[in-house]
Amino acid sequence: MLVEQIYTGCLAQGAYYVESKGEAAIVDPLREVQPYLTKAENRGAKIKYVLETHFHADFVSGHVDLAQASGAQIVFGPNAETAYDAYIAHDGEELQVGGVTIKVLHTPGHTLESTTYLLRDENGKDYALFSGDTLFIGDVGRPDLAAKSELTQEQLAGHLYDSLRTKIMPLADNVLVYPAHGAGSACGKNMSKETFDTLGHQKETNYALRADMTKEEFIKEVTHGLAPPPSYFPLNVQMNKQGYDNIADVLEKGLQALDPAAFEAAANETGALLLDTRKPEDFARGFIPNAINIGIDGNFAPWVGTLIPDIKQQILLVTDEGREEEVVTRLARVGYDYTIGYLKGGFAAWQNAGKETDSIPSISPAEFEQRYLKDSNLKVVDVRKPSEYQAEHVETASNAPLDYLNDYLSEIPKDQEVYLHCAGGYRSMIAASILKARGFDRLVNVQEGFKGISGTSIPRTAFVCPSTLK
Repeated sequence: MLVEQIYTGCLAQGAYYVESKGEAAIVDPLREVQPYLTKAENRGAKIKYVLETHFHADFVSGHVDLAQASGAQIVFGPNAETAYDAYIAHDGEELQVGGVTIKVLHTPGHTLESTTYLLRDENGKDYALFSGDTLFIGDVGRPDLAAKSELTQEQLAGHLYDSLRTKIMPLADNVLVYPAHGAGSACGKNMSKETFDTLGHQKETNYALRADMTKEEFIKEVTHGLAPPPSYFPLNVQMNKQGYDNIADVLEKGLQALDPAAFEAAANETGALLLDTRKPEDFARGFIPNAINIGIDGNFAPWVGTLIPDIKQQILLVTDEGREEEVVTRLARVGYDYTIGYLKGGFAAWQNAGKETDSIPSISPAEFEQRYLKDSNLKVVDVRKPSEYQAEHVETASNAPLDYLNDYLSEIPKDQEVYLHCAGGYRSMIAASILKARGFDRLVNVQEGFKGISGTSIPRTAFVCPSTLK
């Protein structure tokens, strides 16, 4: 028996490859399916099942393409309804993969169709639990993402409590827990950076598995402090239920190399969003007017999903040379399939063609300190989350969280310099690019963000531990 976790850090997502005696099952695959096909082929195995723990909201799964390419059967748990051929398994049903058995455990709560899969080895011993978004390491799935459910999040949390205590907690302590996500995913609140654990250790350390916890306490704790989910979540759910274009077709359409003249013409003719995925510091030095910067090396997919509300928005890319396919692929992972081309030769080609450019002043924390101490009336805008801002901030700074920047536009002046910062410099450049495209011309980005500011003498509020904030 072979069990391999295939973890993708930029999505904080875990897919799984299970193999026994020439047969394989893939759990929660990513959209680009060739790596799974290649692995099975190299090992002389046939993919028999594609197991889906639920309809994912934060990414588009590869189940449809993988089933078509391999001949495998797509499997969902009870209550799932799909527009394509899939086997809807019964609670307690057992699936055979070579010499091992996978037992279907219906565990509603995160969503109504949420299902975990219990792997039993060749000797029939419980070995591992593929827990999807039902149980994470250090957390459980948020109960407010069920698409078109008539149940409240409190009612779903109640179902989650029952699922954990009747289906999962009775399992042996040495069973391995393999979740669909780790720290960084928006599908939970406080996930661990660890990507797997034993169930016994989770019973000891996971707040949601406390043995003496009542259902009322569980519901209160699980639903407390839930931030609104990104707007693209329900759109990804629909793609996972209804099906989607083949990833090869998406890549072919997106990887159209356009010279500066063709790129400019496409932008004018289509109204496509200009998405620049270079590093913030490179973008600040020069960019195409009205381009939005979301760096590929940061928390790319979640910010794309948060800030580009329409997944059918046409997109033209400016990337570092050689990273075009990576960017188109990562956009497609979260359902953004309408990339229509990229700037051949990158921003340098645009400059060499003599096209108009723009820039955003970006200063060091030391330079910001000098300016601030000379004039404490500087307009400082902190684009971090409210909890980060409340924990500690520059005394005179106002808070305009990047997630909800549109709601704060009236509070940001256009007639004076505005100093933007976040925690480290990634989010503030995104904010600066959005504001610049909307006519805010007097922007200054503070490099290194609050981390850099903390090393200066700029007055800051007293630190409050974020865990104590309500």
